[in-house]
Amino acid sequence: MRLSVLGNVAMAIPVLYPVCKANPDTRFIMLTKKWPASMFHDRPANLKVVDFDVNEKHNGLFGLVKLAKQLHKLYDIDAVADLHNVKGTWVIDAWMRLHGAQIARLDREKPKRRALVSHRTNEPVTPIHERYRNVFRQLGFEAPDNFTTLYAGREWPVSPIVPKKEPGQRWIAISPFSSHRQKAYPLELMEEVIAELSKHENYWIFLMGGGKAEKIALRPIARKYPRVVSMAEVKHKFIDEYALLGNCDLMLTMESANMHLASLVDLQAMTVWGPTSPACGYLGYNQVVEDDIQLDMDCRPCSITGDKPCKYGDFRCLKNIQPEYIARHVIEAVEYNYEHRTKATKLAIARKAAQDAQLKKD
Repeated sequence: MRLSVLGNVAMAIPVLYPVCKANPDTRFIMLTKKWPASMFHDRPANLKVVDFDVNEKHNGLFGLVKLAKQLHKLYDIDAVADLHNVKGTWVIDAWMRLHGAQIARLDREKPKRRALVSHRTNEPVTPIHERYRNVFRQLGFEAPDNFTTLYAGREWPVSPIVPKKEPGQRWIAISPFSSHRQKAYPLELMEEVIAELSKHENYWIFLMGGGKAEKIALRPIARKYPRVVSMAEVKHKFIDEYALLGNCDLMLTMESANMHLASLVDLQAMTVWGPTSPACGYLGYNQVVEDDIQLDMDCRPCSITGDKPCKYGDFRCLKNIQPEYIARHVIEAVEYNYEHRTKATKLAIARKAAQDAQLKKD
């Protein structure tokens, strides 16, 4: 179980898929909410995703007990991997335990979290992916750390809303929002980043967002600058987003769900950190701290999830990051990746040609 939020459910996928594949004789049932459930694409054959209605049918204590009964009746549950460990999941845990199921829960590491944000220590919280794996290990499952991408060895998805990428183009996805306003780089400063990137005629910029407010906020930016597209204007599903991100060269993002979606398609994410930090344990899977943009400040991190108000009232941890600094780092990373990918492609072509020539000779 991982009931919310979107980013935390996304972080479960790089752990859950390898667990399922490493334990093929076990049937896994992933319980989450309806919207996050639609992220689980190309899943292992022994994984079923079940969504539930937290606001209607399964609301409150009795609703959760009803849900536990339904799950046990339908699937004859032997064990519960509680990847959330909150009051709502405790209800389901308790009912399942009474009916013979083994329970393992996520270690939330609250003492470590409190010590980190109170600056009594610099010791980081254990990465969430490792804590997820530990839940499965408690239940006796093999939990390898070998996830690459949702579509490893398979054909990449296509989408009618994703344009064709022409040779030489660099595509950059920018996700300027977060579930907590405190974690978002000021949009007026992000516009300056976009303005600088749009000066490059071979750069296409895709602004990620959803919902009415984000659509309204992104619309004037997309209209103002060339080759800037607001994805908030287009109704799309996760498969459309995967298809887009699979063609991108880099994502510039806040510490948000989109950072974790980038990880699902093996896309480099350059993350802007404010009140939180990678030490809080939520760095995207296979992302590296060296790609991140953050200021070294005595008051950071001040929150594990970014839901606390700034004690100075001005969010200086974000506002003091210069747009030119971000744009320069994005450009350097994009060009480095493009150059090395081009070299790798040329080497692969040359190697294949040499192999074909040798076969003909033989």
